[in-house]
Amino acid sequence: MKNKWFAYFIGRVEVEIKGNGIERLINECTRQGITMFQVSRRQDSVRLFIRLSDVHAFRKVRRHHDVTCSFHQKKGFPFLLLWSRKNIGFTLGIVCFLVTILALSNMVWKIDIKGANPETEHQMRKHLDDIGVQKGRFQFLMGTPEKIQKSLTTNIPSITWVGVELNGTTFQMKVVEKNEPEKEKYTSPQHIVAKKKAVITRMYVEKGEPLAAVDEHVKKGQMLVSGLIGSEDQQKTVGAKAKIYGETWYRSEVSVPLRTSFDVFTGKMKTKHKLSAFGGSLPFWGFSFKKDDFKHPKTETEVHPLHFLNMQLPFSYEKEITRESEKINREYTNKEAVQAGIKMGKKELEEKLGQTGEVKSEKVLHETTGNGKVKLIILYQVIEDIVQPTPIVQGD
Repeated sequence: MKNKWFAYFIGRVEVEIKGNGIERLINECTRQGITMFQVSRRQDSVRLFIRLSDVHAFRKVRRHHDVTCSFHQKKGFPFLLLWSRKNIGFTLGIVCFLVTILALSNMVWKIDIKGANPETEHQMRKHLDDIGVQKGRFQFLMGTPEKIQKSLTTNIPSITWVGVELNGTTFQMKVVEKNEPEKEKYTSPQHIVAKKKAVITRMYVEKGEPLAAVDEHVKKGQMLVSGLIGSEDQQKTVGAKAKIYGETWYRSEVSVPLRTSFDVFTGKMKTKHKLSAFGGSLPFWGFSFKKDDFKHPKTETEVHPLHFLNMQLPFSYEKEITRESEKINREYTNKEAVQAGIKMGKKELEEKLGQTGEVKSEKVLHETTGNGKVKLIILYQVIEDIVQPTPIVQGD
C-alpha cells in the first residue's frame, strides 16, 4: 500500500514493448536500477509501468535493443497537477467548492435544547449568545463542550445538570432542571410539631388549632398546631397547615490559616494556533512565542476536530492559551482571621439552610491560636422554618 501511494505521488507511465529483445531489455533495466512493476505478457508484447523519473533512463537503455516502445497511460500526482494547470478555471472551481464545504462543515447551524421549560430555554439561549455560541459561527471560535457545559451550569440557577455534545454542525443539549419543592398538600388529617428546639418569631396558622404563640420556647416534637378542631362533642380532624418560623442556634468549628499562598494571573496572555494531524502539530500563528517569556506560565489547550460533511477528518485545530501567573502570599492578623472564619462558617451554614432560613447573628464562643492557624467555635443565631407535619393517629 505504501509503495502504491509513493508511486502515485512520484508519477508512473505505462509502456508497451514489442520486438525480439524484450527479455534482454528488462534485464538491462533491472541492472540499471530502473524500477518496473505490474508487468503483464501479451501475445506479442509486454506491458509494464515505470516511474516518471525513470523515463529518460529507460529511453537510453532502449536504444541499444531491437525493440519498439510506446507510452500509454500516465498516472499520478504530477500529471494531475499538469492537467489542473491546463484547466485552471475548472481547478479553481473545485478548490473553492471543497473549501466552502469544509468551512460550512465546521460551523454551527443548529442549537438543540431538550428537557428545559420555555423560560429556562430562553435564559440558556440568551447566555449562549453572550458567550459566543451562535448559529453561523465557526466551531473553533467557540469554547469546547466542556466549557459551555460549565458556564451554563454556573450561570443558570434553574439548571441542575446539562449535557453538551457537538454532533456534526449541531450542538445538542440535554437539561435536567432543579425541581422546586412543591407546597405540601395536606390531604390527610395531621398535626404540626416543632422539628427542633426554637423560640417562635412569627406564626401564621391557616388550618388547625394553634397550641403555641410567638416568643414561646418550644422543644423538638412539641405540638404547635393541632389537627383536631371543634368542641369535644363535635370534634373533627383536618390537615393542619401553618407557616411557623423560629429562632434556632447552630454551633460551628472553623480553622483559618494565618498565612496562605496561591497563584493569580498577572493579565499577560499569549495565544498559539496549531494544526495537528497524526499525532503531530504545526503552529501557523503565534509560533514566535516561547513559554520562557513568562515567569510562571500556565497553558490551556482547546482541541477542535475538523469535519468534512459528516466525516471527521484526521486534522484538528488547536488553540493553546498561555497565561503568566505569580505566587501571592496572604497573611492575616488574628482579628482578620477571626472575621474570615466567621464569613466561612456563615457561608457553609447558608448553603446548608438553603432558602428555608437566614443567619441573623453570630458569636465567637472560643478562640485558640496555634500551628499557624486560628481555630474558632462559633454560635450562629438562625431564623428558619420549624414546621414538621405528623399524621393523626387513633387516640390523639
